[in-house]
Amino acid sequence: MRALVQRVSSASVDVDGELFARIGPGMVVLLGVAVGDTRDEAERIARKLRALRIFDDDEGRMNEPLGDGREVLCISQFTLYGDVRKGNRPAWSRAAPGDHAKPLYELVCDLLGAERGVFGAAMSVDLVNEGPVTLLVEADAAG
Repeated sequence: MRALVQRVSSASVDVDGELFARIGPGMVVLLGVAVGDTRDEAERIARKLRALRIFDDDEGRMNEPLGDGREVLCISQFTLYGDVRKGNRPAWSRAAPGDHAKPLYELVCDLLGAERGVFGAAMSVDLVNEGPVTLLVEADAAG
């Protein structure tokens, strides 16, 4: 399981041209589920995302976790597993099929208390990246 995390001052997601979800300060999580991922990886990555100290403290240092005053927008993103090692067209063989990925995506969203997009839909995500702070977090290294 992989997550691309961005610290944002605001973000929203549109589905079919309509606003679906919006958050204020917090993080946008683009979440990819791999073949073979389990509930354990979902729980581990959610714990890690909640604990990331990527928000400024009173002294302006990145030293605070998500906490209660910040929001999360989580978007399913199978393309995080696109493989372009051979040729220029991505292969998706490492991305979990929807029937396997959706329950794990939903679990991560629930554990984070996240607003979310629509699993499998074509979405437009708008965000104001704060910092900018962007991290790649993988469940096997999430500890």
